[in-house]
Amino acid sequence: MALRIPIRVLIPAAVFIVLVAVLAVGIEHSRDVGTIHSPLVGRPGPAWELPTLTDAGRKVGSSQLRGRWYLLNVWATWCFECRAEHDTLLQMQKVSPVPIVGMDWDDDDARALDYISRLGNPYEAIAADRDGHTAVDWGVYGAPETFLVDDQGRIVYKYVGPLTLEVWRTEFVSRLPANPAPSGS
Repeated sequence: MALRIPIRVLIPAAVFIVLVAVLAVGIEHSRDVGTIHSPLVGRPGPAWELPTLTDAGRKVGSSQLRGRWYLLNVWATWCFECRAEHDTLLQMQKVSPVPIVGMDWDDDDARALDYISRLGNPYEAIAADRDGHTAVDWGVYGAPETFLVDDQGRIVYKYVGPLTLEVWRTEFVSRLPANPAPSGS
């Protein structure tokens, strides 16, 4: 006696099997699983200028940084993962051929100054984005996020999450030019 499977069972089972196969192939062939791509990469970064956290009356922004490569690291004292990456930033500061510029995002100045004085300051300058609008212009949706910006102000790379030395070596160093402009120029 032949086994007869009702069509009302066969069609949903076939659709399920096809769906699982399509998803499995897509996941297997995706090199960027978990990566969030920024539409700003490859384009000029937003023009910005903010007061510095550590030098009252001074400002830092895209016009002051144009002409040299830099990392823009968006952080905040309320960000647990920012604390996790802080030691890495201090180590990177010693070996990086490009300056690290911090953007303290939607934070309290007194807490941020205390944080930096206790943990160390890995930044050449710290922009105080008190209302959070500048970070949003950069496409930031959660701290920490780090951008590699070239000497023309174009965003070369964006990394979401806490930096590690391995991420620095594999994702950032390979994107740097052979001789970026010195930090002090």
